[in-house]
Order: sequence, then structure tokens, then C-alpha cells
Amino acid sequence: MAIMNGLVAVGLDGSAESAAAAHWAAREALLREVPLHLVHAEEWASPLDLTPVTSADMRSRWAEALLRDAADELRDRHPELSVSTRSLDDRPAKTLAAVAATADMLVLGSRGLGTLAGFVLGSVGMAVIHSTERPIVLVRVGEDAIAHPQDRHRDRELVVGVDTRQPCEALLAFAFEEASRRSCTLRVQHSWTLPPLMGYGAAYDPRIHAQLDISAKAGLDEMLEPWREKYPGVHVAARATAGHAAWQLVESGSEAGLIIVGRRIRRSSVGAHIGPITHAVLHHARAPVAVIAHQ
Repeated sequence: MAIMNGLVAVGLDGSAESAAAAHWAAREALLREVPLHLVHAEEWASPLDLTPVTSADMRSRWAEALLRDAADELRDRHPELSVSTRSLDDRPAKTLAAVAATADMLVLGSRGLGTLAGFVLGSVGMAVIHSTERPIVLVRVGEDAIAHPQDRHRDRELVVGVDTRQPCEALLAFAFEEASRRSCTLRVQHSWTLPPLMGYGAAYDPRIHAQLDISAKAGLDEMLEPWREKYPGVHVAARATAGHAAWQLVESGSEAGLIIVGRRIRRSSVGAHIGPITHAVLHHARAPVAVIAHQ
């Protein structure tokens, strides 16, 4: 089991997306009352690198300046925040996964989908999510890159997607703890569809819809009951509705402070490690997205 150092880590690469991630991570570190750790990773001295040694030296100096400038800016905005930096000569995905393993969470930037709001999850981000079981937060460029005098980081509601047919303990533990820390509303979304064996005719029968709706809501209430008891101060808005889970999460979380989704832990190296719902939310959500690995 990894040893947690009680810090929030963020990966910096000089992009506007990583700058947005750093500002979001700084506010989260303050909320958690833990230090912020800025990390830059790049292979400067690859055996296949045919560029002169001075090129690696220049890149190393650029990385140190990047981290120094980012740390100075964050300290100016948040004098009470403890900020540390580290530049590493290694593959970014490998390094960031190792950093994530000893942090409370790792925050990464992600590009918008052109004229559509959302994320493009690059190869590094995908590899890191696959390689760690720690919480990963993806932040896009936008309002999360600037300061919030109204403290919207704390005030906006959180949205978490659950499946009542599967264990979601780790997902709900993260969501309730985060909502408790922020003193904000936690919106829990469960989406259901008609069982395939019921046939097309059932889709037009309102009685069947009503029965399934009641059953879905009862299952969601049962799942949430112990968490409501554990976190009585968290205001929970639970919804069980028919429809596509990913699009409902994207819509529900359009103004959220954070959308929380899960991914099943897979020990096999074969097959997808991010389910289709999480994958779709990562690509189309406007808000920051937290990916929580769970059984």
C-alpha cells in the first residue's frame, strides 16, 4: 500500500491547461490544508536522443524556470500555501504515476475539444489514470485558471455518478468527504435503462417505466443510507432517472465544481481500463473531473 504524504500534486508542462490545473490544485490544497507539489517530467537524456547535450541542459533550465515561476505566482496569490517543486528526467507518464501513488490526488490539465467544451485526454493522462489507483483530477482551461474572490471552488455543488448494481464504496467515500470539506451540495446521479429482454414494446408502457423508476430510486436510497448517516451535514440531492448515464452526468455537472466518476481496477494489461461512461464524461464535461479507481 502506498504511503500518503498529505499533499496535492500537479503536473506542469508549460501549457495553459497545466497552468489551469495548478491554480485549481492550489485551491484544493488550501481546502485540504496540505502542501502543493509541482512536478515537471521530461526525458532529456534519452539514449535515442541525437541532439547535443546542451539541448538537454537548456530544457532542464527551462523546466526549472517553469516550476519556479509557477510556484512564485501561486505563493503570491496564496501566501498561506506551502509549495514545493521537482523536475525529473524521466518519462512523464511513469513519473506522474509514481508521484500520484504518494499523494492525496494528482491534478492534470486537459485540452478543450475545439469549439466544444470538454477534454482531450492525451496519452500521458490516459497512461497515468491506467497506472495509479489514486484520485486523478482533469482540469481544462477556463474559469478554473483564475482566482475566485467569491470562493466558487468551495461553493459549487459536486456531482457523482454511481451504478446501484455495482459496489461504489471508494467513489462515494471520496464524494462525501469532498462535499463535507466544501460544505456544499452533493448531487448523486444514477441512470438506468430498460432491461434488453423486455423488448421494444416495454419502452412505450408508462406502467413499466414507473415501476422501474421506483425500483431504481429505492436502490439508490438504500445505497446512500449509510453514507447519509456517516455524513449528516452533507446535503444530498439524489436522482435515479432513465437515460444515457454519461450525457446525464455532463448535463448535471455543467455548472458543478467537480464531477466525480469511477473506473474499475483491472489487473490485466489487456482491454480498456476506463469504461465508456467515464471516457465520455472526460471528453465532454465542462467542469473538472475526478476519476476514482475502485473495485
